[in-house]
Amino acid sequence: MLEVITLFLFNIIVYNIPLLYGTTGEIMIEKSGSLNLGVEGTMAIGAVAGYLAGVKADNLFVAVLVSFIASGLVGLLFSFLTVTLQANQNVTGLTITTFGVAFYYFIGNALANSDGGWPRMNDTKLAAQSQAFAVPGLSKIPFIGEALFSHGILVYLGVIIAILMWLYFNKTVPGLQLRAIGENPAAADSLGVNVTFYKYAHIIVGSGIMGIGGLYMGLNMGGTFEGSNCWINGYGWISIALVIFANWSPAKALLGTLVFGFFNTLRVQNAALAYAFPDALGWLTKIPSHFFSALPFIITLIVLIASSLSSKKKSGEPQAIGRNYYREDR
Repeated sequence: MLEVITLFLFNIIVYNIPLLYGTTGEIMIEKSGSLNLGVEGTMAIGAVAGYLAGVKADNLFVAVLVSFIASGLVGLLFSFLTVTLQANQNVTGLTITTFGVAFYYFIGNALANSDGGWPRMNDTKLAAQSQAFAVPGLSKIPFIGEALFSHGILVYLGVIIAILMWLYFNKTVPGLQLRAIGENPAAADSLGVNVTFYKYAHIIVGSGIMGIGGLYMGLNMGGTFEGSNCWINGYGWISIALVIFANWSPAKALLGTLVFGFFNTLRVQNAALAYAFPDALGWLTKIPSHFFSALPFIITLIVLIASSLSSKKKSGEPQAIGRNYYREDR
């Protein structure tokens, strides 16, 4: 029974990490006052670009770097359209999602139907570098050690990024200036803060972080391309909802994504839990499997409804989010 619980906790981390990348990346963008609904597409482009480059170079560092750059370029496009050309942010983000997912299928199907076929990562250095490893000492902690400290390097990188982002927002001058832009860009501009530069820089970096989350999903699935299901599979949309759930805080995003990781793991391991604890959890086998598949999205809907009904007094939502800044109007 202990093994079942340990595996359940382990899989919660596995499922929550791509959401953590997507959520923290979107938090950084929204803190600049921009609302990017293109998380799904950005993660898809970062995933396929990083994976193909990583397989070609047979190196995880190259995969992460290319994933960050490719999705960062998507962020650059979003910045140019919404910051420089003042395009509607909602429409631009939705367009990026449509384009990104289509790009994933276009490249994937083209390679899958070619003579060489879709490149696989079996028995390569990339596969070895992506595998989980036990952290010396910490992985030996009773009950939780193996579940929390026996993961791949990208898991720990995601946690480090979330912690560093929280410190950046709350303990550094550039981070505080970014938050000021998200609250009142005109006031920040009047104090000499380069609003355009800050928006561009943080949208690009935030998008790059999202791309690494997409890459993690591809690597975690063994790099297989089915041709019918996108690796991202709705995680981009859930990440947008998790920004609200985490109240625009990277630290709270660590906990928020664990909640969604729990429900995703329940979808996979409900039968194992029911058989391990028949008296307490036997009822899990009576619930249709399709309900567990839909559960993360149902929770997302509940979060959005609850956030719309809750008081805004303690909300961390930037006041200028989603509104284009016209310098001439200040």
